Amino acid sequence: MIVLGILLLVIGFIANIAILWTIGVILIVIGAVLWILGSLGHAVRGRRHYW
Repeated sequence: MIVLGILLLVIGFIANIAILWTIGVILIVIGAVLWILGSLGHAVRGRRHYW
């Protein structure tokens, strides 16, 4: 998600498309929050059972 956000930021900056820039920033923020929660050991949308 972070890589896709960075890619959209670059494309939006080069092509001067504001919506791609905005979506890229949102994806980077969401990806960073999920990465931090995952590294702290919190299950984000994990399975309740192993089957």
